[in-house]
Amino acid sequence: MSKDTKTNLSRRNFLKATSITTATAGLALSGFASAKTAPTCNTMPEQWDETYDVVVVGSGFAGLSAAIEAKNAKASVVILEKMPVPGGNSTINGGGMAVVGSDIQKANGVTDSVDAMLGDMYKAGLGLNYPKQARMVAERSNEAFEWCRDYLGVKWKDKLAQFGGHSIPRTHTTYNQSGSGIVQPMLAKCKELDIPLHKKVYVKRLISDNEGRVVGLEVVTKFKPGKENATATHFIKAKKGVVMASGGFAADVLYRSTQDPRLTEELATTNHSGATSECLKEMVRVGANPVQLSWIQLGPWASPDEKGFGLAPIFAAYSAFTHGVMINPETSERFVNELADRKVRADAIIKTGNVAVAICDSVGVTASMHVMPKLLEREVVHTFDTLDALAAHYKMSAKTLQAQIERYNSYVAQKNDPEFGKPFSMKQKAILKAPFYAVRLWPKAHHTMGGVEINTQAQVINVATRETIPGLYACGESTGGTHGACRLGTVAIPDCIVFGRIAGQMAANA
Repeated sequence: MSKDTKTNLSRRNFLKATSITTATAGLALSGFASAKTAPTCNTMPEQWDETYDVVVVGSGFAGLSAAIEAKNAKASVVILEKMPVPGGNSTINGGGMAVVGSDIQKANGVTDSVDAMLGDMYKAGLGLNYPKQARMVAERSNEAFEWCRDYLGVKWKDKLAQFGGHSIPRTHTTYNQSGSGIVQPMLAKCKELDIPLHKKVYVKRLISDNEGRVVGLEVVTKFKPGKENATATHFIKAKKGVVMASGGFAADVLYRSTQDPRLTEELATTNHSGATSECLKEMVRVGANPVQLSWIQLGPWASPDEKGFGLAPIFAAYSAFTHGVMINPETSERFVNELADRKVRADAIIKTGNVAVAICDSVGVTASMHVMPKLLEREVVHTFDTLDALAAHYKMSAKTLQAQIERYNSYVAQKNDPEFGKPFSMKQKAILKAPFYAVRLWPKAHHTMGGVEINTQAQVINVATRETIPGLYACGESTGGTHGACRLGTVAIPDCIVFGRIAGQMAANA
């Protein structure tokens, strides 16, 4: 089957399904203990194999932040990672961090505010954001940024970017435009602090005492996919608390499709293969409240011409969307604000029923030129000496495309887009200079906004009592509420680091 045939099949099947689950009442029960087995799930082990003050599950931004803070609070800490390499989605993240009030903003003459960032978050989140959590992310974003820079040694570019849905340039980017630029310094700090990190460890169950306090975990060591029910187990005691920084479930096709029936196996994901739901289900089993699970974000900058996250999002986000246009090849026209939030753009692409084409020129491509050799070699991005050649390649009307580009260029000159409201605060220039660069885009499952409910102290809330579950903390994508219906691009990193640090501090001082 050809690449185009597969893409068209996926598109048709996605468009056939129109029902979207919007309430957490649709929570899938597959994987939960039955009434007959539930009592045995909390059976205490005869003896513990290891004991720590704090056990952290997950080694991404949130988990590593939690571990570092817990260790600095004089707690003994261990990090458990399911995969054979640490970092998870954080490592393949694009390295952009939304920050309010940084010295880089000031140096670039940008005036920003917590309320402005909150306004953008609420607009994208359709007002479903939990206000206290959202405000904390915005208020503490600069503190988290400076902690990364000054304490961890993360290197940042001195220029800002403006991602979709943000009304102000506030995205700070790591030197290598990758989340690895943060994860690697975090791992180095963990090594410096002598924090053990065990890989290939699968969480089989959380263990609670008779009072409902989470006191440890049963795990499978040297985990291999498909061996989740292996009998060889290991018991780890957490004297003060367990921090669940286990991430989202966008790669879990069975589970995500129970929340949004459109998200079948035919829809690709940007996530690594370990982004699955077992830890979420386990938190719910011990009483956690699942919130907003059906809000699953699709990345509008993903390309069907490469697997996983890939490199196309860097070209699309930093170059084509900011300094270029996105075209429906069937009409050869623009159809959406290229800097709208992710939900708006993904929905707009899907509504056209066509794989979109994003275009910029040799000036606009500058911000992503470092990844261009690989994108060109892999034939994910193509270059053209003329717009006519570009139109012919993507079977567009050259005349219509040229007219669209000329119209867009007039908007750039006026700094006003009366059609779609695209902001021009990034010193955009007209699309004029060859060669022209283009990429095909079709959304992929990217981020799960839902998770367990927490308070501002990263304590997990019990669904029945509305009290906190003693000994259980959560942070990052394993939690819900902060982002509402749609997470703004580059707000994941401050969310993970702000609440990761809080979770580690709270667990250590419990």
